Amino acid sequence: MTTETPDAPDDAPDAPDAASAPGRIVLLTASHRVAPGLLSWPAWQTLRAADRVLCADPGHPQLPYLAEAGVAVEQHVPAADELVAFCAGGRTAVVLPSGEGDQRLTDGLARLAGSNRVQMPDLELLPGSYDLPGARLLDLVHVMDRIRRECPWSSRQTHEGLAKYGIEEAYELVEAIETGDRTELREELGDVLLQVVFHARIAQEAPGEDEDEDGADAPFSIDDVAATLIDKLIHRHPHVFGDETAETPEEVKATWLRTKAVEKQRASVTEGIPLAQPALALAAKLASRVRSAGLDVVPPADGDGGSEVSGSGAGATTGARADAAATSSEAGGAGNRVGYELLALAARAEAEGTDPETALRAAARAYRDAILVAEGARAAPRTAPQTRPQAQTPAPHQPRTDAPPHRTEARPPRTDAQQ
Repeated sequence: MTTETPDAPDDAPDAPDAASAPGRIVLLTASHRVAPGLLSWPAWQTLRAADRVLCADPGHPQLPYLAEAGVAVEQHVPAADELVAFCAGGRTAVVLPSGEGDQRLTDGLARLAGSNRVQMPDLELLPGSYDLPGARLLDLVHVMDRIRRECPWSSRQTHEGLAKYGIEEAYELVEAIETGDRTELREELGDVLLQVVFHARIAQEAPGEDEDEDGADAPFSIDDVAATLIDKLIHRHPHVFGDETAETPEEVKATWLRTKAVEKQRASVTEGIPLAQPALALAAKLASRVRSAGLDVVPPADGDGGSEVSGSGAGATTGARADAAATSSEAGGAGNRVGYELLALAARAEAEGTDPETALRAAARAYRDAILVAEGARAAPRTAPQTRPQAQTPAPHQPRTDAPPHRTEARPPRTDAQQ
C-alpha cells in the first residue's frame, strides 16, 4: 500500500537553497602596532575559506605573509555593486582595507543597503589583531620621532635646554595630584612622559664615534631606557619575580634598599642625593638615608657645622666638623639659625613619617586661601554697587528738592595694593 504525500499549498515558501543565499563580505582589519602576519585564528580560518581575498594596496604589510601561507590575494577591490553580485549564491569575499580605509567601497555598500533594491550580503567587520595595553606608546614614539625631524624648534633642543621644563612639569604634576583634579592629572602625566620620550629621542643622536671607552657617550633609545627600567624593577622585586618573600610594605622597602645597595656599591649614604632639589626635600632625604643606614647622626645646630656622631667614627669627624663650622660662620650670620631650625624640623618630620615638603606646601596653600579671603573682604566695600535713592515727585505746590547736591564727601584713601 502506498501513501500519497499531500501537495504543498500554493502559498508555502520555497526551501532556501545555496543559489539564493546572500553570501558574506568580510572587512578584515589589523592593528599597525602588531607585527604583520600575527593574525587571530578566526582571521586565518576566514582567509583560507574565502572565495576571494581582495586588497587595493599593493604595499599592504600583510601581503607577504598571506602569500607565504598560500592565500591568494587579488590586488584590487571592485565596485560595491560588483562585489555584492559576486557574493550572491553564498560566496564569501574578504577585503583587506588599506591604511586609509576603502572609502569608495564602504560608501557604495551603504548606498546599496539603504536603497532596498538589492539583497545585501552579510557585512562583517573582523579584527585580525588587537592592540595590547601600552600600544599607544608606540604611536607616541613615532610622533616624537617625526616632530624631532621636522619641527624647527624641537629639532634644535638639547638635554640642557629642556632641563627646566622637566622641573616645571614635575611640579605641575604634583599640583594636579594635590588638588585631586583627575583631568589635570591625566594631562600632566602626559607632559612628564613627553619629557622622557623627548630626551630619549635626543639621546639617539649622540655621536657614537666619539664615545668614551666605557660607552658613556654612546647613543641610546627609548627602548634602552625601558629595558634599563625593566631590569631594575625585576631585580628589586625578587618577591614578585624570584623566590624571596615579602609580606609587608616594610619588608618590600627593606628588599628594595638592600638590592639597590648591592647595585650601586656607594661609599656613602649621601651619594645619589641631588643637592639641587628643594631644601626641605633635601633635608628630609638626608635624614631618611641616615635613619635607613642605622647611623646616629644628630643634625647640626646653629654655629655647629658638624653633627654628634656616636660610635667609632666620632673622632674621625672632628676635623670635618670644625671645617664645616668655619664655612658656616662665613656663609650665614643670623640666617643660619633659621636654616638649622628648618633642618631639625625637616629631620623630625621625616622620622615621624611626614614629608616636610608636602606638609609645608599644604600649609602654604591654606595661607594662600586666607590671603584671598582677606583680599575679598577688603575689596567688598569698594566694589559694592552704589544705590541711589529714588527721586520723589514733589507736590504741585512744593519746589523740587531731588536735585543732587554738590558732592563733598572724601574718597577712601588708596591702599598699597591700589598704588
